[in-house]
Amino acid sequence: MGANIARHLKDVGFPVTVVYDAHAPLARNLASELGAKAASNLAGVTAAADYIITVVTDDKSMAGIFATRGDSLLQGAKGKTFINCATVGPATHVEVEKRAAKVKAATLEGCMASSITQARDGTLYLMCGGKRRVFDKVKPILDAMSVSLRYIGGTGKAAQVKALVNMVMNINTAGLAEGLGLGKALRLDLNVLMEVFSQTGANSRVLETDGEDMVARDHECYFSSAHAAKDSGIALKLAREAGLNLPLARASKAQFKKMIDIGKGELDKSGVAELTFPGRSGKAKKKK
Repeated sequence: MGANIARHLKDVGFPVTVVYDAHAPLARNLASELGAKAASNLAGVTAAADYIITVVTDDKSMAGIFATRGDSLLQGAKGKTFINCATVGPATHVEVEKRAAKVKAATLEGCMASSITQARDGTLYLMCGGKRRVFDKVKPILDAMSVSLRYIGGTGKAAQVKALVNMVMNINTAGLAEGLGLGKALRLDLNVLMEVFSQTGANSRVLETDGEDMVARDHECYFSSAHAAKDSGIALKLAREAGLNLPLARASKAQFKKMIDIGKGELDKSGVAELTFPGRSGKAKKKK
């Protein structure tokens, strides 16, 4: 996601001065492609750019790149602005904002509800959270990255909305996999079944994006099953804090967690169909 955002911003005229990745060869290749510098550490990113866009895997990674000790984006960060696009817990965004404020830097959540193709094309749907003045300051960058831009509210609020978006998407994905899997077991024509789904209450955005892939077993990764499990976990943590019971969210998280357990967590979320279609290798094993 980060590499494709960088490519698009370069295409539309923004100076991309520096890139960094924990896997250094990726950063070097991208830097060569964009005519940018490949930083050897996090502090080098901050030194070479005024606006830094981050896309990391999880809360631990987010806390790590904004560490208060050792190599960190916060080194020499006075006056710098960070746009943080990863799907992490709201509390992590709040903590990162506090850490940045101590060194006189600014942060903004730029939560993405889109995938790799949209990042490359600059057609992301972005949900932003943080101080309004920071949002207004970086809006030209955000506009270039997105086809639709929404300011949600204070820090943590965009992350809450993103968690709910992914929770509902994951429920829909797991449900579609069950419906198509049962249709296959009943020897129905799945193309006809999907057409009927599309014209009835069974329709969903997931049917459009994942239905054919589930049938064809084409699980090229745009949003991994492992990330689906993580993101449903974020939503469930929010539910516990709110005192709510969300059985569908728990059930879908369990399905995506099972994908990790059987070594298929890096398949696209459509790969959850491997658990529901008859005769597929992901079929749950019977307990002895």
